[in-house]
Amino acid sequence: MSGAVVAGGPRGPLAAGRRRGLNAVCYSTMANAKTEDEITLFERDMKEFWIEFKSVYGTEQINQTLTLRDSCKGSIDVLSAKWSKKLKEGDLMIDKIQEYNNEILQQSKCISEKEEQLAEIKLNQEEEQQKNLTDSIQELKEELVKQMELMSSKDKAVKEKMERLCKSKVLFEECLGLEIRRIHDEQLQFIFRHIDHKDPDKPYTFTLSINEQGDYQVTSCTPTLDCIAEFQLKVRETNNFPAFVANIRKAFTALSYKQSA
Repeated sequence: MSGAVVAGGPRGPLAAGRRRGLNAVCYSTMANAKTEDEITLFERDMKEFWIEFKSVYGTEQINQTLTLRDSCKGSIDVLSAKWSKKLKEGDLMIDKIQEYNNEILQQSKCISEKEEQLAEIKLNQEEEQQKNLTDSIQELKEELVKQMELMSSKDKAVKEKMERLCKSKVLFEECLGLEIRRIHDEQLQFIFRHIDHKDPDKPYTFTLSINEQGDYQVTSCTPTLDCIAEFQLKVRETNNFPAFVANIRKAFTALSYKQSA
């Protein structure tokens, strides 16, 4: 009994230690297995992530590259078209300049020919111009003579009219109570009296001149007569000066009676 106890005594702790060691080894093995599984899973996830990342990044980069390539190609095409157009325009401009140069050369040639022709006929032209100048001077002289004759005839007509007026002066003064005065600028002033029965010495006047056309022209009238323009037009048409003066006196008389009424 005692031997069994002795034998069993030491075996119990040893077995327990072995079990504990075995458990520890099993736990360590399980822990190591679990760690290895996690690492394997992590590495697999990392590989998958990396593959996916490379796939996504590579696709975007390719797309960007293709887009950039297309954009560059489009820009190059546009620039090529523009430069092609510019080159065509440049060619057209060069052709146009050449045409202008040819035209200038042609015009220069024509000018040279004209100058030669002008040099050849210069003497003849001078003679013709001298003749034309002489003819023009003669025409001016003839025109001046005509104008002088016309002015002389107008002056003569004016003098004749003034003479007729002066001859009528005495008749008008005696019959119509009229006084005629010569005033400035070759004008005649007609002064009527014995019109207003209340004031026989009250003057009624109008001033007459001969205009540039040789016609009678009333330059003033006191008091004003509304019909003076009509009388002036009529004497120009009929040249009946005595009737003109008589009509003005009648108008002054009618105005005097009207004012007295």
